[in-house]
Amino acid sequence: MSTLTAPAAPLRSDTARPPALLLREVSKVYDGAHTVLDRVSLEVGRGTFLAVVGPSGSGKSTLLHCAAGLDDPTSGEVRVGGRRLSGLSEAKRTVLRRDRVGFVFQSYNLLPSLTVEENLTLPLRLSGAKTDRAWLGHLVERVGLTGLLGRRPGELSGGQQQRAAIARSLASRPDVLFADEPTGALDRDTAAEVLDLLRELVDESDQTVVMVTHDPTAAARAHAACVVADGRIDAYLPNPTTEDLAARLTALGRHRT
Repeated sequence: MSTLTAPAAPLRSDTARPPALLLREVSKVYDGAHTVLDRVSLEVGRGTFLAVVGPSGSGKSTLLHCAAGLDDPTSGEVRVGGRRLSGLSEAKRTVLRRDRVGFVFQSYNLLPSLTVEENLTLPLRLSGAKTDRAWLGHLVERVGLTGLLGRRPGELSGGQQQRAAIARSLASRPDVLFADEPTGALDRDTAAEVLDLLRELVDESDQTVVMVTHDPTAAARAHAACVVADGRIDAYLPNPTTEDLAARLTALGRHRT
């Protein structure tokens, strides 16, 4: 059994509200035989930046997919903001994802024919929700896109496009922002800027971020790191360092060969 619970008083967590993310005994089995996640339990307090790291094939991406409602676990329970995801129909999971979850991927997934502003508000318009202009303006300023709303994605740098993707994901005020290798397509300096932004959004706005990455340097920007190996949680590291994460990943790589 693999269990990870964030510290008894999770970083910046509001104990009067349920945790931003809760996984309880979550397993994922494919074809009735291939276990990708093995009874993983995980609690992420609100206002926490958690990095999920592990070697290729460790199960970290499957963990994110189950946690975010992109995939249904074979067994176990997933809750986002206190609302249960696991066991819901696909239609209901879609609505909950739309209302409670934000996503940032390695590819920015911005529509090239739309302006930056149109990209930012598109998910809200598709869901029929009203755009909170004050909140959107705050986000635009916070991510450094002031004056760029009329441009199209092709007129922005890679870092600016990822900042737009982050602002879009936060427009609905999600309980959790899931980031899957968000700096994978960026150069080192731009990646550092995006990671700094994610950390600042957590520290200053009480946002919760769960980031999957294979990069120890990226993971070291988080409050804590969860190391995944063979579908189980191998270690939980508060205040992780690049050196410690790199050493653990190297040791896991040797173990698998």
